[in-house]
Amino acid sequence: VIIVVLGWQKPVLRDDRPVRRWVWIVPAVFVVAILVGIDYSSLAQKDLLFILTLLIATQFVGWGEEAMFRGIGVTTLRDHGLSEGKVALWSSVIFGAVHLTNVIGHGWSAIPQAVVVSLAGYFFYLIRRVSGGNVLNSVIHGLFDFTIITGTVILVDQTAYVGAFAPILVYVVLGIVLFLARHHIEPVDTVGRRLR
Repeated sequence: VIIVVLGWQKPVLRDDRPVRRWVWIVPAVFVVAILVGIDYSSLAQKDLLFILTLLIATQFVGWGEEAMFRGIGVTTLRDHGLSEGKVALWSSVIFGAVHLTNVIGHGWSAIPQAVVVSLAGYFFYLIRRVSGGNVLNSVIHGLFDFTIITGTVILVDQTAYVGAFAPILVYVVLGIVLFLARHHIEPVDTVGRRLR
């Protein structure tokens, strides 16, 4: 409703600031981690209604958080004239900071979680830009949460599932790749200068 009242449907849902094509590696790594990380054997022990409910619930989280932080957040920061680097930074930091509320139920372990979530926010920001909108990042966000839940907490007595490490590896792999290629994300003009 807020998005419609502000007339922000287009900037929230679409992103007109492309990045270089190699950045498609970010959603590709997420998709691989999702496929590897889902605990299929534990899911097979649940009924279809449980699986569909979990899938729908995690999609609501993905779409809601992406609309808020990569949709409204990115649009607001851009409207205030921030450079794209600062938009990426602050939308990700705010996303992580909001997760500090988990201190209430989980104690101080919420602090490193907030740092990791900030990094995830940057990845979702890049997925938004490379895909040209707020759809792919929303779907991937929801599926990533689904994967984490199935690999870690779906059953009380769940045995260790090796695929549960796939979502952790996303942060390591993409963190290294993006750190090394950080100067090659923005598109270049016809004479080789980075835009923005």
